[in-house]
Amino acid sequence: MLSLLRAFDLFGRTARLDVRLPQQHARWEGLLDGVPGTADRRGLADPSLRLAVDLLGAPALRGADFNAYRAAHPVNTVVGAAVTLNMPLGEYQEDKLLNLGQNRFAIQPQLGVVHTRGPWSFELTGSVAFFTDNNHFMVHRTRGQDPVLLLQGHSVYIAPSGWWVSLGTAYDWGGRSTVDRVVKDDYREDLLYGISAGLALSPKLSVQIAYVANRAQTEVGSDTDNLGLGFFARF
Repeated sequence: MLSLLRAFDLFGRTARLDVRLPQQHARWEGLLDGVPGTADRRGLADPSLRLAVDLLGAPALRGADFNAYRAAHPVNTVVGAAVTLNMPLGEYQEDKLLNLGQNRFAIQPQLGVVHTRGPWSFELTGSVAFFTDNNHFMVHRTRGQDPVLLLQGHSVYIAPSGWWVSLGTAYDWGGRSTVDRVVKDDYREDLLYGISAGLALSPKLSVQIAYVANRAQTEVGSDTDNLGLGFFARF
């Protein structure tokens, strides 16, 4: 995954814009009408834009001023809001059920809090994802989906030398779908957990590796294991 981010001052508050371009290799294994089968996909998944703004906490600062604020406030709490837009630009084959792209827009508002104590940060966020219809589902059908709600928490350690590690868990629920307005019995709940680590290669460039697992908590859903590699550049 290639990620680009830009932090800036938005009316005196710290804001950040993220652009994510995920490249994926996915493999599915399961039973189709009782017969074992597999599917393999490689390519671009849906890219996303994310805008985040601090509502309460540290003001927008630069360089030495930011470092001075952090040093003077080793214990700090920040409340922020964000919105993410996923765009239907990933690989999608309309005659296939399993795809890397979703062929629809998704918008996800989010509200969260981060509590920092020295090198440690503890995060708790809640969000809800809304979806437009996929009008080319299995060639000529229209697929809609109810919103999906998500709660997630993270613990992050940032070392003085610039490397960091994060542990996280999340739970989502909802997402019942319709196909040509016929309601499907596919309400789902999922437990997600993962670990990621990153290293600053320079003041403006860092690299990240992450493992994320998904375990379905209902009969509908899938168990997945995902390994990602990301590069982050600051402009």
